[in-house]
Amino acid sequence: MSFITGVGLTSYGKHEGSSSLDLMSKAAELAISDAGLKRSEIDGILCGYSTVSPHIMLATVFAEHFGIQPSYAHAVQVGGATGLAMTMLAHHLVDAGVARHVLVVGGENRLTGQSRDASIQALAQVGHPDYEVTLGPTIPAYYGLVASRYMHEYGVTQEDLAEFAVLMRAHALTHPGAQFHDPITVADVMASKPVAMPLKLLDCCPVSDGGAAFVVSREPTGAAGIRVRGCAQAHTHQHVTAAPALSELGAEIAIAKAKAASGLAISDVRYAAVYDSFTITLAMLLEDLGLAGRGEAAARVRAGHFGRDGAMPLNTHGGLLSYGHCGVGGAMAHLVETHLQMTGRAANRQVRDASIALLHGDGGVLSSHASMFLERVR
Repeated sequence: MSFITGVGLTSYGKHEGSSSLDLMSKAAELAISDAGLKRSEIDGILCGYSTVSPHIMLATVFAEHFGIQPSYAHAVQVGGATGLAMTMLAHHLVDAGVARHVLVVGGENRLTGQSRDASIQALAQVGHPDYEVTLGPTIPAYYGLVASRYMHEYGVTQEDLAEFAVLMRAHALTHPGAQFHDPITVADVMASKPVAMPLKLLDCCPVSDGGAAFVVSREPTGAAGIRVRGCAQAHTHQHVTAAPALSELGAEIAIAKAKAASGLAISDVRYAAVYDSFTITLAMLLEDLGLAGRGEAAARVRAGHFGRDGAMPLNTHGGLLSYGHCGVGGAMAHLVETHLQMTGRAANRQVRDASIALLHGDGGVLSSHASMFLERVR
């Protein structure tokens, strides 16, 4: 058993003069304070990777920088699934008695600390070194290929995909820490420049500076009790050239295992936090997870199903598409927002009921998946 006892999040966007370690430290301090703990009580640390500061021992580098001496330290690297994978590992660590309070932290100054060319080069390495990288594709190009296939199979249009960008921007408008606060329409998405057809600029998440952190503990440390009810992972491939059919990707495997571990069904879920690096990512994952039928997620967006006041509120902070994406910390913001919703602290974004939440992270090109159910027990 484990509980998410504290969360911390910086604003996303430009943080001139702040290093990755600085941003991680700010988020970590917020999370520990939120948990009602002292730094000295943190006895475990899990740290995501940083493309700006690619140190081979980043977890202990951060521990030294932050001024803690944990009995357990580990760095994790599974792309966008890293945040939830670290949460799952922390859950197992505290449940096994290895640590009592595990700090999970990620963050980067990717926007101001890395050139555009360096960022593109770093992210392009997700491809196969012989069969893909040598041909020059970037991550948007890989997702563009996926989007083309998805649109062909299910009759989905570019305008349908644009609905997800519009929804995430509408949610970001109500969060002061979001990178973007200008409303957009489907027409705006369609008019934005092509990046990797059929994906336009506004179909893609931005590059951001930011940090996120949370504390996973064996017992609640405050009035709220947000328990990890069940979680699971799935890893079907790494490279696009080895990927299975769209209907056989890892999200379906991970969610099935997480449902079995938690004893919950999708019908029990009241709030959803789903990885959204691109509009196509969000569309496909919502359907893979059972939150919409095949090819039907966009129609549910248009009907208000995933809005703040809808039947299944989704990414109420604005997601990666509009709150921002700072590497590992990008998806971790989804969990921070979920915790705020579950504890009734989401201010003007507060939904009616977030007693049971589903979170899902995706790494690579729909390669690595982590699904998790959280439950409010008090």
